[in-house]
Amino acid sequence: MMEYFSRFDFQEMISAFIVLFAVIDILGSVPIILNLKEQGRPVNAMKATLISFALMLAFFYAGDLILKLFNVDIQSFAVAGALIIFLMSLEMLLDVQIFKNNGPIKEATLIPLVFPLLAGAGSFTTLLSLRAEYWDINILIALMLNMIWVYVVVLSTDKVQRMLGKGGIYLTRKFFGIILLAISVRLFMTNLTALIDQF
Repeated sequence: MMEYFSRFDFQEMISAFIVLFAVIDILGSVPIILNLKEQGRPVNAMKATLISFALMLAFFYAGDLILKLFNVDIQSFAVAGALIIFLMSLEMLLDVQIFKNNGPIKEATLIPLVFPLLAGAGSFTTLLSLRAEYWDINILIALMLNMIWVYVVVLSTDKVQRMLGKGGIYLTRKFFGIILLAISVRLFMTNLTALIDQF
């Protein structure tokens, strides 16, 4: 246990936090949450946060087993994850919708907030992609900090919108779109190099 915690690295934790912050993009989801509320579909902040955290934690630990089941290594998954993060960054930068949710479930807390906005394909692939580079303890702390932030934002969406304004939310989304784009390129190149070295 002590060895596990001895691997804590502040720089790694901050890097993982920024990546997850950009991927989860709860500030970018504020307009969506407000729209759901206007439609009479209330969102439970605590429920959304806990379920999202549980799903991401489960995939963080069981993801490797799932990959082994399909005979996929972590580097290959990280390259695939980098491509998804790249597409997500394009969504944020170009104001286009690449990932669509056409499912039949209409509950606002679970669909679309928990899945796919918070604990979706982007978050899952990002978590496993981060595992290819960082120690678990740093990623988990970063994830917990992000979940606290998610809870605060979802709980006070009206205040966040008033504080940042539509322009502020828009600029935040663009800024983290650029960050995601750079991260996706780095993840892609790092893991592609590792895959090539195996041959």
